[in-house]
Amino acid sequence: MYFYRDSNKKEIDVILFQDGTVTPIEIKKSSAPQNAVKNFTVLKPIERETDEEDTFSGAVHLKVQIGTGAVICMSSDLIPVDKKNWYVPV
Repeated sequence: MYFYRDSNKKEIDVILFQDGTVTPIEIKKSSAPQNAVKNFTVLKPIERETDEEDTFSGAVHLKVQIGTGAVICMSSDLIPVDKKNWYVPV
């Protein structure tokens, strides 16, 4: 379990790393927070593309899968934010 914060004030509240998959999680007080997943893009450089070769040339072996992201909030139900992220009711 980790968190992310950089000098540009981008942050991700919780980052879970398990079995080669990174799962970003944000925690918000509102029921449908705007732009809650915008900082998940900071994980893009470490994402392994599904068609990349699994070789040890370069840094490909250091890349990981990015799992389904979650925004834990006061939503009434499990609601998709986009194709890879969800609002999760607390």
